[in-house]
Amino acid sequence: MRNEADRLLGESPVFLQVLEDVSRAATLNKPVLIVGERGTGKEGIASRLHYLSPRWGQEFIKLNCAGIADSLLENELFGHEPGAFTGATKIHQGRFERAHNGTLFLDELANTSLATQEKILRVIEYGEFERVGGNKTITCNVRLVAATNEDLPLLAEQGKFRADLLDRLAFDVVTLPPLRERASDILILAEYFGLNMAKELDRDYFPGFSAKAEAELQAYAWPGNARELKNVVERAVYKSEPESLIDGITLDPFDSPFRPNAHASEKPAGASTQRLAQFPLDLKQHLREQEVEIITAALTKAKHNQRHAAKLLQLTYHQLRGYLRKYDLVSSTELDEFSKDLEEV
Repeated sequence: MRNEADRLLGESPVFLQVLEDVSRAATLNKPVLIVGERGTGKEGIASRLHYLSPRWGQEFIKLNCAGIADSLLENELFGHEPGAFTGATKIHQGRFERAHNGTLFLDELANTSLATQEKILRVIEYGEFERVGGNKTITCNVRLVAATNEDLPLLAEQGKFRADLLDRLAFDVVTLPPLRERASDILILAEYFGLNMAKELDRDYFPGFSAKAEAELQAYAWPGNARELKNVVERAVYKSEPESLIDGITLDPFDSPFRPNAHASEKPAGASTQRLAQFPLDLKQHLREQEVEIITAALTKAKHNQRHAAKLLQLTYHQLRGYLRKYDLVSSTELDEFSKDLEEV
C-alpha cells in the first residue's frame, strides 16, 4: 500500500511532465535511473514507478546505499550463507532476493564500490547472484530503480563508477526539477505540509499563511527542496498560535546572535575580519575585491535569496541587483529578468 509520504503534489508544467514520463516508464520491465538534488522526492518517484507497474502487487524493497558501510552493503544486497563470517548462523536473504518479482529501489547508488557495482550489473544482465559465503547461484526477477544526486557520467569518466552499469541503468533517466524551478508548487506543498502538521498537533484546523509569510516562502531559493520546505512549514505551525495565520517563517533555525562561532577562538583578540591591506596597493581594485567578497558572503548567508541578501547588506533589492550586474555576479538569464524588473519600476 502506498505510503502517505510518497504523495507527489504539484501543478507546475515541469513537474507534470515528469509525472507523465514516469507513468510511461512504469509499464516497462526496464531499469530506471532517477536523478535529482537532495529533497526533490526521488523515493516518491520510485514508489510511483512501482505502483503503476504490473508489479504493483509484489514487494517494493528500498535501500539507501549511503546509510550502510560498504563492507556490509554486499551482505545487505545479496544476503549470506551460514558460516560466511563470525556470527552468521543462518541464511540471510538480501534485498535482491526479497524483491523477487517486485521492485528494488537503491538510493544514493553512487556510494557503492566498483566491486559491488559489478555484482549489481550481473543481476541486471542475467538475473542471478550468489550469497556471501555461498557457491549456489540464485536467480531472481527484479526491476531495479536507482537514484542519485551525483553526476554519474562524470564519475564514470573519472573511473569512479562503472560505465557498463551506467549504460544499463540509463535505459531511461528521470531528472527531477528542483523546487526553485516549480514556483507555482511552493504554496501548494506548504499548505499540504501545514495541514498535516496541524493534524499531528490535534488542532481543529489549519488557518493558513499570511500574505507576508507566503511572500517569504515564494522568495526563498529552497536549496533543500521539498524536504526543507516541509521542515520550515512544520516548525512554523508548531510555533504558531492554533487559530492564528502563520506570519513568522524561520528559514534558518541556527540563525541567532548567540550562535557559537567555531573559528572565533582561532582569531586573536581585536583582529579585524577584513583582509589587511598590503601597501602599496591599487585602491580601486582593493575596494572592488572587498565589495565582491562581502556581497558573495551575504548571498551565501541568505542561501542565494537575493531579497534576503539585500536586507543583510541594508540595500534595496534593485541596489543589490545593480551591484550584481556591475561585478558580473549574475547569469545572462538573471540579467534579462533584472532589466524587466527595472522596466516595471
